[in-house]
Amino acid sequence: METFIFRLAGRLPLPFLHALGVVLGWLTYLISARYRRTLHANLATAGMPSSRLAWATAAEAGKGAMELPFLWLRSHDQVVATVRGVEGWERVEQAWAQGRGILLLTPHLGCFEISAQYIGDRIPLTGLYRPPKKAWLAPLMERGRTAGRVKMASADLAGVRVLLKALRKHESIGILPDQVPGKGEGVWVDFFGRPAYTMTLAARMSEAPGVTTVMMYGKRLPRGRGYVIRFFEPDVPIEGSTEQRALAINRCVEALIRREPAQYLWSYNRYKRPAGAEPPPEAARREA
Repeated sequence: METFIFRLAGRLPLPFLHALGVVLGWLTYLISARYRRTLHANLATAGMPSSRLAWATAAEAGKGAMELPFLWLRSHDQVVATVRGVEGWERVEQAWAQGRGILLLTPHLGCFEISAQYIGDRIPLTGLYRPPKKAWLAPLMERGRTAGRVKMASADLAGVRVLLKALRKHESIGILPDQVPGKGEGVWVDFFGRPAYTMTLAARMSEAPGVTTVMMYGKRLPRGRGYVIRFFEPDVPIEGSTEQRALAINRCVEALIRREPAQYLWSYNRYKRPAGAEPPPEAARREA
């Protein structure tokens, strides 16, 4: 039944799905106290304690959920046609022309699904893949995320080797650097002024020889009119040790979020401590 409903939703136009998403997002905000607490706590940590922004964020999160049937089930050409504008693509083109590997970093900001499909329509892209919790979604996700020249790498050691191989072939790879990693796969560094367990994978990929790092996100346009994809040079140099690079990437992610704060997934528990991971430095000092 879930698959049938998802496929049925994929036949609906994007403006209608986004409108439904707004309603879904607002209902979730009203009904779930836990959702509201996490959202407001994260906004406050980032220095953006605004009820109006909270409502806007909930609406955008709903759009993000409801746009997936369209993005995963429509033809690749139909999906790419929703891109109404692109800014900064010349940064990627220049790196590609120079034969460099390209590390594309996009947080949970706007629509990262459309960014991948747009890039894969032009150059080879390998993205990190983590199976969905609901098994029935897996084949639908795989279909949608392997359109064009997009390939997926599993979020494990074998997948890391696939990413490195793609970089050595001077192709592009895509990572969501604000995804909380598992035990032993991250370091505690600041994110909006609070320690967050941050993946080291993106930092280590940036250390590979001949790699150009590009920040990006796909902005949703109002009333389901499509998307604008934006590419940026890192706001701060991504250099030094792995920990220093992880912190620099967080700074770059913060800069992107400040551009479109309503479209960031503030309800994501970015500050959680993964099972078995060491506590953040401040907590460790209190426990000593």
